[in-house]
Amino acid sequence: MGVPRIITTLIGDKRRWRAYRDRVKRLPVAYRTAAEGIERYLMHTGPSDGESLTVMLEDLADLLEQSAAAGTPIREVVGDDPVEFAEAFKRNYGLGSWLTKEQQRLSDAVDRAEREQGAGS
Repeated sequence: MGVPRIITTLIGDKRRWRAYRDRVKRLPVAYRTAAEGIERYLMHTGPSDGESLTVMLEDLADLLEQSAAAGTPIREVVGDDPVEFAEAFKRNYGLGSWLTKEQQRLSDAVDRAEREQGAGS
């Protein structure tokens, strides 16, 4: 798989990605810093396909643009626990992440091992 295909797989449509990044760059510094932190977290723990991730990040940009325009303090947007904010944000999309899939695989493997152990007793 070539580099352009890998990038498209990870981040989706490059034009949309660039447009999203431009929007983030135009945010006031505090909102931009928060966006970049949340973006990094979502890239590591969020959906495993570029299209879904791009949609989430575009919606994040919408939220932060609106919050900045309204003068809403960043802490009021994300709350006391930024990780919980990001996790709740992800849950709104009903998408599994690679981490969720691996957690399920682990649970399935242990369940299977338990059944195998019971069958062998």
